[in-house]
Amino acid sequence: MMRKPVLLSLLLVLCAGIAVAQKSKRNGGMVLKPDHFRHYVDYFNKMEDENIAQAIPNAQSWDWMKANIPLFECPQQNFEEMWYYRWWTLRKHIKQTPVGYIFTEFLVNRSYADKYNLIASALGHHIYEARWLHDNKYLNDYLHVWYRGNDGKPMKKLHGYSSWNIDAMYNRYLVNGDSSWLLNMLPDLEADHAAWEVEKRLPSGLYWQADVRDGMEETISGGRKEKNARPTINSYMYGNALALSKIEMMAGNKAKAELYTLKADSIKKLFHQLLWNEKDTFFETRKQADTLANVREEIGFIPWYFNLPETGHEAAWKKVTDEKGFFAPFGLTTAERKHPQFRSHGCCQCEWDGAVWPYATAQTMTAMANLMNNYKQSVITDSVYFRHMELYVESQYYRGRPYIGEYLDEKTGYWLKGDQERSRYYNHSTYNDLIITGLVGLRPRYDNTIEVNPLIPENEWNWFCLDNVAYHGKVVTIIWDKDGSKYKKGRGLSVWVNGKKVAAADKLQRVTGTF
Repeated sequence: MMRKPVLLSLLLVLCAGIAVAQKSKRNGGMVLKPDHFRHYVDYFNKMEDENIAQAIPNAQSWDWMKANIPLFECPQQNFEEMWYYRWWTLRKHIKQTPVGYIFTEFLVNRSYADKYNLIASALGHHIYEARWLHDNKYLNDYLHVWYRGNDGKPMKKLHGYSSWNIDAMYNRYLVNGDSSWLLNMLPDLEADHAAWEVEKRLPSGLYWQADVRDGMEETISGGRKEKNARPTINSYMYGNALALSKIEMMAGNKAKAELYTLKADSIKKLFHQLLWNEKDTFFETRKQADTLANVREEIGFIPWYFNLPETGHEAAWKKVTDEKGFFAPFGLTTAERKHPQFRSHGCCQCEWDGAVWPYATAQTMTAMANLMNNYKQSVITDSVYFRHMELYVESQYYRGRPYIGEYLDEKTGYWLKGDQERSRYYNHSTYNDLIITGLVGLRPRYDNTIEVNPLIPENEWNWFCLDNVAYHGKVVTIIWDKDGSKYKKGRGLSVWVNGKKVAAADKLQRVTGTF
């Protein structure tokens, strides 16, 4: 009879062999070679001094990236360089704490932060961006710390800023497919949503916020002490309620799901009634005096981030191509350029009255991709979307080197806090999620249908490849090869899951397949 320790050892070897074989099979489907992109990281590591090292220092950055990130290649070098730079900078913000990994917003300590230097302002952005990491432990830990890190309760400053965290967590589930983790968080999310209702609900049924607690001080429409019904928090509450309704259905709680659907429907109805300015054809802030602010601000595009607007409001998007609107040489401005108070409200080292903020740009670009994917409209074309992505990439340089900071001048591209230590590697926006879900067009879903809709004009790039994407426990590769000569996988657009082609088209267009 074989002894148990020997049998156990053989089983472990067999299991390990199967795991390696499965991984090898998946990796065998990869088109891009990781080491082909190592030169970017070598450059970033040498580019400047490592000011602060957290859980994964620069010396370990490439090994960590090789194990955790999708790969991307395209003929426009700055898009590609920025892809690896933004993963490299995100890694800088991973911090080990006694209660698990977290992501910081600033590398330097901030006096107004919560324990462990946590700041809730960009938490939704952090979730959307980091959901594509192969290792789930970083986000799992991070969210557990925020919601349970205070002796089992939420951190004290979780509600220090408006948030779309519940929406972001549901959209993370659409990528990793981990329903058990999400359902385990459901009681926390229900309590979180209820607390927002108590804290911020107005008699009208909408929600109020001061601009500083939207992370957006100083705006033309608001103020640090004004309790205005803003498009921001009301869009977030809609998105969170809708996400909760879907999570409740996953849990089998039909009555609760219907309740959250009704909450979302109520916000949607009031949003259109009270925040749409028919004269300006724009969603705007409603002031405490119960009048619209009569200023177009970039936050008016946020509703499309959550697919909130009904069809018929797409005219608002004409302003992203208007130089008197939001279109500036270095990106989308946070207020309409022709407004008489443009760039006049800045104080306290923050200017949300017109300067370009990556935080807002990322929200608007996500919203724009939703508009193009989920609405029948003719206002925005893929050429418009691509041009704004180009401007976003071009803005993320400072003195000729990749850089992501707080905010920049819309005409010169100068980073207005570029020489301040606090501004370096500001973790306050997304970029790689925009490439994956917008530009390349992988649209996360709950089912086993894979949907890809690139938003790249066909005459811009003859080829690109997004590879090694962890999605629903599998590895996805998306290839565009106009004449088939670059990757030798056939002409046109093709989508591969674990090395098997599941969808294809001759042109850049929406395709679907099953896996």
